[in-house]
Amino acid sequence: MTAVAGSRGTGSLSRAARLGGVAAAAAVLTAVAGCAGPGASAPAPSATATGGTASGLVTPPPAPSSLPATSPAAVPALGRPAGAFARGRGFGQVRPATVFNGGDPTGLVTHITWQSWGGLTAVGTGTSDYVGPNQTVAEGTQETARIVAFDLGPCGGKLMYRAVEWFFPQHGQAFSPSQYEDICNGSYVTAP
Repeated sequence: MTAVAGSRGTGSLSRAARLGGVAAAAAVLTAVAGCAGPGASAPAPSATATGGTASGLVTPPPAPSSLPATSPAAVPALGRPAGAFARGRGFGQVRPATVFNGGDPTGLVTHITWQSWGGLTAVGTGTSDYVGPNQTVAEGTQETARIVAFDLGPCGGKLMYRAVEWFFPQHGQAFSPSQYEDICNGSYVTAP
């Protein structure tokens, strides 16, 4: 997948933006955890700072910044295999090393190394088939590509990146949030 040159770049996320993503994930987890079915027991009273119990009071959950980064429930997956991408690879996985949308070679990114994961966007680098202007797919060459997973939110009841795009910065391409693969519903989205 390619983006139009001159589009907005990814930039780096501020600490506040990263914490906002963690807070959003914590809110989803809190909402899911609060949906216990009938017959579920109430939480036990929590210990106070002095070791006693607070009669009838429950200690609030830890602040989002203190949640463990390795908690499986808090780590988003890369979309899900659905629609046009049902036979793809990497969807439904955390930090996949390969992403393939099931189409021609331009829809394959291999040897992905993720520089970030779990925030509002996940950014990585890998290898994909670059097809230049006036070239056919058969004339494409394997080159370094930047892959961006974004639109973090619920999909099918799970926290995941619902969109992905890859491009070739060395050829003047840049991230464009208006052209991507909707990996929650399994469709392509292009600018109007």
